Amino acid sequence: MDGQKLCVEISHVTKRFGEDLVLKEVNLALDCGKVYGIVGNNGSGKTVLMKCICGFMPATTGTIRVFGKQIGKEVDFPERLGVIIEAPGFLTNLTGIRNIEILADMRRQITKADARIAMRKVGLDPDMRKPVAKYSLGMRQRLGIAQAIMEDPQLLVLDEPFNGLDKNGVAEIRKILLELKTEGKTILLASHNEEDIRILCDEVYEMDGGVMRRMR
Repeated sequence: MDGQKLCVEISHVTKRFGEDLVLKEVNLALDCGKVYGIVGNNGSGKTVLMKCICGFMPATTGTIRVFGKQIGKEVDFPERLGVIIEAPGFLTNLTGIRNIEILADMRRQITKADARIAMRKVGLDPDMRKPVAKYSLGMRQRLGIAQAIMEDPQLLVLDEPFNGLDKNGVAEIRKILLELKTEGKTILLASHNEEDIRILCDEVYEMDGGVMRRMR
């Protein structure tokens, strides 16, 4: 495989929690500029695999390379990564834009103006004074997507990115993800919704009991 064209390369990855084998010899190669979907029941290993790719937890055996660098050896966390895994965590007493600005200040890769653009892109008003505590589930999910895309990442890892969104919200976020694909971004997403997977994904994989197999 040509490492220059691969965004993510997962080789013989297993993950154990005590006696529980959650990932079983997972092998996966993600080409740059494509959208990949993972389907599977809760507890199938999807979220654990995503956490390993992002460097949030180490694989027990095997290797994961993102943009050619081995996670846990050459880098702790991938560069040029945007991520939503589980419920996005925010300071709920602050407004959405203040949360995004704090993240931007910590990472020092974008300006406050860029943070405002990201909020507008997902359909949120950066001037809204409502604290995140009063956001609906769908609004929090949009804010999570804003923080994932605001630094113009080359790789997006999105675990159930459509949670809490109504029909219009789902359509808007799908449109954003397809636009990101046309810009050459690589997207790995997990979803329970077959329509999301059908519309967005170039390749689809199923996780079942820690075993991954390609569906299409």
